[in-house]
Amino acid sequence: MSDDPLPPPSPTPAPGRATARTAAVIPAAGRGVRLGPGAPKALRALGGTPMLVHAVRAMADSRAVSLVIVVAPPDGAPEVKSLLDAHALPDRTDFLVVPGGESRQESVKRGLDALPPGYDIVLVHDAARPLVPVDTVDAVIEAVRDGAPAVVPALPLADTVKRVEPAAVPGEPEPVVATPDRSLLRAVQTPQGFDRDTLVRAHETVKDDVTDDASMVEQLGLTVVTVPGHEEAFKVTRPLDMVLAEAVLARRRLNDGF
Repeated sequence: MSDDPLPPPSPTPAPGRATARTAAVIPAAGRGVRLGPGAPKALRALGGTPMLVHAVRAMADSRAVSLVIVVAPPDGAPEVKSLLDAHALPDRTDFLVVPGGESRQESVKRGLDALPPGYDIVLVHDAARPLVPVDTVDAVIEAVRDGAPAVVPALPLADTVKRVEPAAVPGEPEPVVATPDRSLLRAVQTPQGFDRDTLVRAHETVKDDVTDDASMVEQLGLTVVTVPGHEEAFKVTRPLDMVLAEAVLARRRLNDGF
């Protein structure tokens, strides 16, 4: 893997939506404290392979994705480069590693800043969602190609949701103030897909602390649409999630030769 910036793609006529080139940005600069002490969450092993490598492969498995930019911990870019070099990744996909910032938002912005010209669709994917199926990735890309400025994979909620008044003291009982209609609610996953210009404008315009990039596009007054998510695209944030991820990976290897 070269440390030099990638050259822009060979000149071609301005692409239409059907031929738009796609890149993925994977922010992986967080520490993952909810998984406990040790290596950053993205570097924890899943089935003997770091979660980050699984996440990179999940993006590269889509034939539409020709570049993956990994945003590493600020002081860990060389380590992440070596890590990716040590694992087999698809030859058809280019890879870059750039140092991240202090927040997820800043890290995504640094990934966007490193994106060469010629890529019209950008995916932003959590390194902590290592098992997202390629069909979900492709569905997000197709929806952007069809004209949506921002797309998120999402699942209906299985549990009833309560809105509460936060307790003055953590751990104290919290009074319920409303029960939203869960048929109108969705649990959002990644990769989230964007028209590149829209995502760049969102990061240049929105300075609020947000939990995902689609929220930034919403603040521009643009419509974000959903496509069906997948139950295996869950986020690994707690030790129990790691147990489930190991089980899913073991089933894939047994049944699908993954």
